[in-house]
Amino acid sequence: MGDDGLIRCDWASSQSKMYRDYHDQEWGRPLHGRVALFERMSLEAFQSGLSWLIILRKRENFRRAFSGFDIEEVAGFTDADVQRLMADAGIVRNRAKIDATIANARVAAELGSGDELSELLWSFAPPARPRPADSSEIPAATDESKAMAKELKRRGFRFVGPTTAYALMQATGMVDDHIRACWVPSTTS
Repeated sequence: MGDDGLIRCDWASSQSKMYRDYHDQEWGRPLHGRVALFERMSLEAFQSGLSWLIILRKRENFRRAFSGFDIEEVAGFTDADVQRLMADAGIVRNRAKIDATIANARVAAELGSGDELSELLWSFAPPARPRPADSSEIPAATDESKAMAKELKRRGFRFVGPTTAYALMQATGMVDDHIRACWVPSTTS
């Protein structure tokens, strides 16, 4: 239980206010729309191997550096933009992840300017299931996240393995992995 008397998921109960606010206001809430989902997909890729709190602290810098995650703009990034991003201490300066974000924007742009990216990602959302009793019941990957990763890779997306795909599913409400006792209202029941 937090100092505010609310029960939260284990991972959010003893972290910073920023982490707690992310849990309370965003994580697990259904998110749609190509730009919003492209941002989350990109941030999940940057998070790989790091703490999510690092990404949250740098989130506004990422938004600025990647033109608000406007897919067409990022798809048009050049080598000069890559050099600019590699010099930007406000973001995670990982060349492979920067290159993947630009490549992913190009693939997403090819999907179309409508809601195709959102529809593609949400097509892998599993049927609603009961919330886990505790974090030990939460998998790192599922059949659905493996299928999502496989399809995304087939289309040319990068840094989208099954674990990253599942983290994206959790973050965007495709699955509800808040523990049963968590105060956040279920979005799937």
